[in-house]
Amino acid sequence: MPIIKSAKKRVRQTTKRTAKNVKTKKSLRHAIKSFTASLKSGKDTSAHASKAQSAIDTAAKKGLIHKNKAARKKKQLAAASKKAGAKPVAAAKKATAPKKAVVKKAAPAKKPATKKAPVKKAAAKK
Repeated sequence: MPIIKSAKKRVRQTTKRTAKNVKTKKSLRHAIKSFTASLKSGKDTSAHASKAQSAIDTAAKKGLIHKNKAARKKKQLAAASKKAGAKPVAAAKKATAPKKAVVKKAAPAKKPATKKAPVKKAAAKK
């Protein structure tokens, strides 16, 4: 057990961070397992695939897995989904999301630039 105050604080911080990391990793594993289970059962995999990809992105963002491993896992999920005959996740999201009308705001009117008076040259001395 640490005696120094800063070492005690480090122990507290480590336990908090460990708990967060364990929770994130468990959700990652659960999402991937539910995706593979939906593939085996032949159900619609689009919802499970998007949750699995989101969990992978979250774990990579928090530094629990390397970004290249995250990319590799997402590629494997997409390949498995394609092999099972499901639509790609990106296409499924685009098809379900209705497009919103884009309204451009009018730019505030700019004042015309005022011209400066021309600089008079000093008369040449004779």
